[in-house]
Amino acid sequence: MSLSFLTQKPTKIVLVGLNYKDHAKELGMPLPSEPILFMKPVTALIGHEDSIMYPAQATRVDYEAELAIIIKNVCKDIEPEEVMEHVEGFTCLNDVTARDLQKRDGQWTRAKSFDTFCPVGPRIVNGIDPNNLKIQSYLNGELRQDSNTSNFIFNAEELVSFASHVMTLMPGDIIATGTPSGIGAMKKGDTIEIKIEGIGTLRNYVE
Repeated sequence: MSLSFLTQKPTKIVLVGLNYKDHAKELGMPLPSEPILFMKPVTALIGHEDSIMYPAQATRVDYEAELAIIIKNVCKDIEPEEVMEHVEGFTCLNDVTARDLQKRDGQWTRAKSFDTFCPVGPRIVNGIDPNNLKIQSYLNGELRQDSNTSNFIFNAEELVSFASHVMTLMPGDIIATGTPSGIGAMKKGDTIEIKIEGIGTLRNYVE
């Protein structure tokens, strides 16, 4: 797995459901009053150019383009204005989801947690504004998601602060920030790319 760009091994991957105004509108859902957190195991991690394995028990597997925040040092109960002191940088993340299993289970653990269901990369970048970045996904070269992190419901600092008031964040931990509108299904043989301004392109293959 090409995860050598991660300077520290994460202890957890924390993700946020429904954090783009355009995605909430697409789903016809009201804006949440606080972030909706869920997690993936670190065994789901793969890197740039690695393969996403289609589980035998799933009939629909979706892509979700996300900006990810990499935590630099131990932090707990921090305020939004303190967050950037604890951030190593940012990267691309694909929150791969077995959509049929998510609907069947009524909760998200199985649907989000298969091995290979958390591609990240291709590198960690700092010195960029996480709350104003163009974010896109391309399926087999065709643009599918096209938004900007300025459409966040809760900005990057608010998300990290909120998570830190729930759990201690450790060096290397990954906080994903939600996906914009335009999510959709992938099939075996597809190529999925997540492109974020200032970071680059995360490319993976569905097998």
